[in-house]
Amino acid sequence: MPELPEVETIRAQLAPRLTGRTITAVAVTDPLLVAPADVDEFCSALIGRAVRRVRRRGKYLLLEFDSGAVLALHLRMTGRVHWRAGPPSDGAERFLRAVFGFDDGSSVTFGDARRFGRAWMIPAGTGLREYWRGRVGDEPLEDGFTARRLAELMRGRRVAIKTALLNQALVAGLGNMYVDEALFAAHVHPLRPAGELSEREYRALQRGIRDRLRVAIAAGGASIDTYRDGLGERGQMQAQLRVHLHEGDPCPRCGTIIAKSVVGQRGTYWCPACQPDPTGAAVPVGSRRPRRVREGVSG
Repeated sequence: MPELPEVETIRAQLAPRLTGRTITAVAVTDPLLVAPADVDEFCSALIGRAVRRVRRRGKYLLLEFDSGAVLALHLRMTGRVHWRAGPPSDGAERFLRAVFGFDDGSSVTFGDARRFGRAWMIPAGTGLREYWRGRVGDEPLEDGFTARRLAELMRGRRVAIKTALLNQALVAGLGNMYVDEALFAAHVHPLRPAGELSEREYRALQRGIRDRLRVAIAAGGASIDTYRDGLGERGQMQAQLRVHLHEGDPCPRCGTIIAKSVVGQRGTYWCPACQPDPTGAAVPVGSRRPRRVREGVSG
């Protein structure tokens, strides 16, 4: 599923190409994309509107228009947003769900194999701060996301720290992959109770979250399955994943074999030595191998 770095990559690519452009045509080929809205009403609300700004909120891509209305796009698991200098050719987007045409001849397609992605209009005059409250929490790359703020968000929570970090109402944009990577960076086991980390651990986790997100944005996101950026290219972050999807490989820090378990119904990857089990279980005998740093992965 595209997470914050993937959506931010797409936003950064679309912003200079769409800002100031006017939508001249909209074709929705799958009504489920905009349900429960009426397709004709959805299209009419967009045609003739000029894009004022392209933004992101958590995992949501937002196009703000001169009317004050906002088009929200959520890629969910397999959604793909692709800008082209001209109209898409036949078959260019295999799982096409919508096409947006612009006054300079360019187009943006929304494709989605699993059909979980959604698009909807947020009406003009809607207070966006209030609109997102309770749905999307703190942005982890903003200045206000400090170690102290992270500790406040986790205070009193008995659920596993991984589960808490995946809660979009607490921290925006984090998903399975980058939570695994951030917990590894902070030496925190994914099953630790969220509200019981030490001050030092919250500092390390806050740094780990921000570092892994920034590295991923610089790499254009991770193309593990279907993700492509806004220009149709693969991201490169998959080469820099330290533990996620590396079950059975040696830890890049200590050489212990990376383990996989299930936390909150999510496949979870962690190092038994670097991220001590909160139950006190010892690292299994024979799980250590000579340290070998994987290509593209640094300490």
